[in-house]
Amino acid sequence: MQRPNFSDKFSENLALLPLMDTVAAIELVDQSGVPVAKIENKPGQAGSLRVYCWLAETLGAITPEAAECALTIYAEHTQDARAHPGKHPNIDRLFNIKTPDQTLQVKHL
Repeated sequence: MQRPNFSDKFSENLALLPLMDTVAAIELVDQSGVPVAKIENKPGQAGSLRVYCWLAETLGAITPEAAECALTIYAEHTQDARAHPGKHPNIDRLFNIKTPDQTLQVKHL
């Protein structure tokens, strides 16, 4: 995967990703087709929507490799999520994607 040179600041990393102004929300779907989460394009979630959409477009899904990349993109927020489980559910979800059978598909709503 070609990826930008990400920094240790989420705001700088987010600026490298395409805008998703036309996407109202995404749904994350597990391997059995069951929706597991919804991320809306609204304050507090818009950054995660951009991260998840970019990864899905780049890698086709939220795979273990994509999850590791996302944790790099989230930068300082990844550290905060590790220190405070439950505070960042869109980051917490990525910690659990360790094997290909845990891959999530991204569906635009």
